[in-house]
Amino acid sequence: MTSTPTHTAPTPSPTRRRALGTLAALPLAFHAPMRASTTAPLRIAQSTALSGPLGELGQAMHQGAKACFAAINAKGGVNGRPIELAAVDDGYDVKRALANVKGFIEDSNNFALFNCMGTPMIEAMLPQVIESGIPFFAPFSGALSVRPKNARNVFNIRASYADEAEQLVQHLATVGIKRIAIVYQNNSFGKEVFDATQRSMTKHKLDATAIVTVENNSSDAGAAAAKIATSNPEAVLVGLAGKPTIDFVKATRMHRKGLPLYALSIMGAAATLKAMGDDATGIAISQVVPLPNNTVVPMVREFQQAWKAAGATLAPSHLALEGYVNARAFAEALRRAGNNPTRNSFIDNTWNIKRYDLGGFELSFTDSATNASRFVELTMVSRDGRFIR
Repeated sequence: MTSTPTHTAPTPSPTRRRALGTLAALPLAFHAPMRASTTAPLRIAQSTALSGPLGELGQAMHQGAKACFAAINAKGGVNGRPIELAAVDDGYDVKRALANVKGFIEDSNNFALFNCMGTPMIEAMLPQVIESGIPFFAPFSGALSVRPKNARNVFNIRASYADEAEQLVQHLATVGIKRIAIVYQNNSFGKEVFDATQRSMTKHKLDATAIVTVENNSSDAGAAAAKIATSNPEAVLVGLAGKPTIDFVKATRMHRKGLPLYALSIMGAAATLKAMGDDATGIAISQVVPLPNNTVVPMVREFQQAWKAAGATLAPSHLALEGYVNARAFAEALRRAGNNPTRNSFIDNTWNIKRYDLGGFELSFTDSATNASRFVELTMVSRDGRFIR
């Protein structure tokens, strides 16, 4: 019977024994592979409307951001780490949005909140967001009411509704239009637009021929259009979004086909323009990012490349480009925060971003009550439904 030979491991040398003993005494974290800790995805969370009355807006912005992060991740991520964007639909509903954000904050795996959408939702979110200290990056609202002072973890990018309203009113005053009617949505977004418009009109010594509201369900859009038409304005400032815009514009065109209409960027969703059809022709709309087909702007060329590579299902739009801009800005702030970013280092480095050029689009973070971008330009809807300058 043959016995199987046994092998005894060699006794470590004194030098090796000392090295092994030293290694064993080190903290457990030292033994973890460094690659695993530095290349794990960095997750950011988004509550936005992917369905409901403003679902098209939320989808466009979300896809724009996703296209940007996909392009960044394809090149190795930020400081070697991919960015993971986790979006949850809130249907443009305050209660759902609050529940989403509460869950995001309680989950320590979420590094930041990104591009959450809607003035009513953001107003409701802000108290718990500010208390938590989690970075709240690029909320989608132009309202001054959601731009608190001295909130170090809140970072607004897009120009405010006040900036847009000032641009529209200044244009009307410059071309000599004085009889201006105002229509706005009967919610916090609409009231913010109305207040901003009123301030600008007072500044330019203009009075409104009529001031009317439209409910969120647009049930009174026809009556609002009739009241405005009887005031005989030379132009109408439109503070509406989604279905109320469609119904109001269609009703207005029935009363006065060629009445000039001026609206803010939030009105210009592709689905809204499509639903209005020929009635959208000639509407002037302020925009807070460049034309998404203006390839003279380097950032727009990069956006289009990322959009195509991502296989996005929607047509490229201002809202998609805005989502892309927000993602680019987030990635730059994260890059500056270093290889092992903390929320505090991210916040500190974001405030240090001054006059940063994304490629024809400049950002400067100064304080939480002020937007990092002041870009506003006027566009017009052409006969084929495209935006032109």
